[in-house]
Amino acid sequence: MNWKNLAKKKKVYILIAAGVICVLAWAFITAGVITHDFKKHMASSDADKQQAVVNGIILTETKNEVKYWEIYGETGQWDSQNGIAQLNKVIANFYKDNEVTMSLTSSKGTYNSEKRDIILYDDTFIALKDGITLKADKLHWIDSNTPIVAEGHIEIQKGKELLSKADKIVISPDYDKFTISGNTVSKVYEDKK
Repeated sequence: MNWKNLAKKKKVYILIAAGVICVLAWAFITAGVITHDFKKHMASSDADKQQAVVNGIILTETKNEVKYWEIYGETGQWDSQNGIAQLNKVIANFYKDNEVTMSLTSSKGTYNSEKRDIILYDDTFIALKDGITLKADKLHWIDSNTPIVAEGHIEIQKGKELLSKADKIVISPDYDKFTISGNTVSKVYEDKK
């Protein structure tokens, strides 16, 4: 087939077809360049992310058959990409020498498996082994060797002997001492038996 011997009509059809093919090729290449990063972002964020919604989730830390803590959430979500559990209606126990030394309840909580810390917030109630109870807006526990920090509308009570309100409390790792700070009001009563 010789270009010079083709009829003008066929030459026009061939040029139109070649033009359409060039435009389509340009469109596909441009679309690929524009959406390349978008496809990569979508693949890495949605495909890798796994989230489980659970009823009755229990998290615990045990080393050498010694339990350090356990947390129960009536409902919760586990985000595998970030390693974070979000819990609702939380009950927790912290152990020392295989005995419960601190128990907690809270409306909400999070556990970060990478940082290995626990945060309880919204209506947190804490009961220590020696009879001291605390109410707080937020409690942050990192590990058994680090003090526990509770903040926001702290209310401490020990029977009829002590009533204290503060902005912040730091509880020692052995749960036997605490330091209160911020706007503090304390009342100590004599126990008359």
